[in-house]
Amino acid sequence: MGAGIHHITLITRKVQANVDFYVGFLGLRLVKQTGGYEDATQLHLFYGDGAANPGTLITFLVWEDGGPGRIGHGQPSEIALAIDPQSIGFWLTRALSHHIEILGPTEEMGEPTLRLKDPDGVIVKLVGVAGFPMPADWDRSSVPVEHAIRRIRGATIMTEVPELTESFVARHFGYRPQTSTEFIRRLVSHSGDIIDVRDAKGFWSSAPGTGTIDHIAFRAQDVAEVERVHGELGSSNSSITNVHDRKYFYSLYVREPGGTLIELATDAPGMAVDEDPSELGTHLFVPPDRADKIDELKTMLPQFAWPGEERVIYRELPFVHRFYTPENPDGTTIVLLHGSGGNETSLLPFAAKAAPNATLLALRGRATDEGTPRWFRRFSANKFDQADIASEAEALAAFVEGAIDAYQLDPAKLVFVGHSNGANMLAATMLLHPHVIRRAALLRAAMVLEPLPAADLSDAEVLLVAGDVDVFSSFGPELTGLLRDAGAHVDARTISSGHAFEAADIEIVREWLAARGL
Repeated sequence: MGAGIHHITLITRKVQANVDFYVGFLGLRLVKQTGGYEDATQLHLFYGDGAANPGTLITFLVWEDGGPGRIGHGQPSEIALAIDPQSIGFWLTRALSHHIEILGPTEEMGEPTLRLKDPDGVIVKLVGVAGFPMPADWDRSSVPVEHAIRRIRGATIMTEVPELTESFVARHFGYRPQTSTEFIRRLVSHSGDIIDVRDAKGFWSSAPGTGTIDHIAFRAQDVAEVERVHGELGSSNSSITNVHDRKYFYSLYVREPGGTLIELATDAPGMAVDEDPSELGTHLFVPPDRADKIDELKTMLPQFAWPGEERVIYRELPFVHRFYTPENPDGTTIVLLHGSGGNETSLLPFAAKAAPNATLLALRGRATDEGTPRWFRRFSANKFDQADIASEAEALAAFVEGAIDAYQLDPAKLVFVGHSNGANMLAATMLLHPHVIRRAALLRAAMVLEPLPAADLSDAEVLLVAGDVDVFSSFGPELTGLLRDAGAHVDARTISSGHAFEAADIEIVREWLAARGL
């Protein structure tokens, strides 16, 4: 016991900024990309030294455009990374050249320390500590190995019960007291990393979200050690969550008395179990039970570029949105509007199958219903907030015009696809703002506008696909006739289906796009 920290896991809101900071600025190596074990549609990134050694690993759960968390007791508040004391000047200069605000050096617990924040606002300390060997190098790092981050120095835990937290970490994970101040008790492992237990009495409680530290993982020699600690914790009535085989390590989770989530993880088999050491971090892996869905998951997980490579520069537009760029884009852009309860990822696998070479631009509705996204408010299952529909349709029209300009989209090769509530939003926007959306595929759509506006849709082409047993198909007036009366060129189909979209929808949309040279 007492082997120290295995990894620290945080939560980030923007994957591209995260990669640019931890690889591009700090010079760490991205050593693994996976879909999450709890949620395979959540990207999980691992950074470390060139060999992905335990003790150097910093991992991130990617909550793209997720809500921010709150730092407080029951959670770690900052992380510290060890550098050579002689490298303080190098990192000061590097921060200035990368336009990153940095404070210090100051002395903390007798050690020269630089303080900065990552793109999500997490405090990252660079601490000058002698005695740690140079890390395993990798050939794409922009940081000379003599100045590189050596390993994780430690983390700070905020707790209302510092004595109990200190005792728990020392008893079960092999740390021993080293020194203390008025508010901080420092514990050290045999490997030299530290845990600072901060007395947070009077602070507010923590809340999970982006910009927070999810958990700290300590090192176990093997599975037997994990099971031994598991037994100890069980006999002491600790709040064990469970044990897991995470493929790269075997681990258990437990909350210490102050509420911080702690993991105990084995060193083996390690990050190279499914990837050649020379290729670490260059492939996406998903949990074994989702291996057959990897192509779909690739479209749903957020994309990023390596530092220095071309990337999408996202603009501030009215709706949260995400691009998916295929390997061989053909210039077509398909804008996707999800159904009730979905989000910007929901239609990505569908559209990628219907148009494999199209760039996909997926939006998230701004209204909510029981915590899930929608495109406009409703009063009941078939009674809708007309003012909200009008407001959101205006915002969607503004988004389309802004996206065409900001992302240099070709209006002649722009197509919209919506399902259910998203299809209803597209139909409403076409009628309220003619000529903005000229080509749309609407799956399980209904008319939600009251009263019906007069509109000229003579330049619009619309595909309508209905389900013959769709329980929502009778809501509102018949849409096909209304669009035709407005001058739209309508291709209306009915398939054997309910309200959900099916494989048959993919084939119909594919054929409809192909007939238009898309």
